[in-house]
Amino acid sequence: MSKPGILGTLQLAATLVFALPVGLLGVQFLANGQPLLGGGFVAVAVLMVVLEEYLTTPTDVPGAVAEKTIGKVAKTPDDEE
Repeated sequence: MSKPGILGTLQLAATLVFALPVGLLGVQFLANGQPLLGGGFVAVAVLMVVLEEYLTTPTDVPGAVAEKTIGKVAKTPDDEE
């Protein structure tokens, strides 16, 4: 789902830096009585965050492979019993 740790938090923060102004622009258009344009901007902002969180990119693949490999190789004492 989401990337744990500091890097995942920084990536989410960077995405929000770009998505929040787009979302606020959409809210402003909605308040001014332009629902189609406002809704479109809000939808784009939501998609920016959702795609960053759930889309697997080529840079995510090595981390996922390493995580699975470590899970198979290194067992905690609770797993060995």
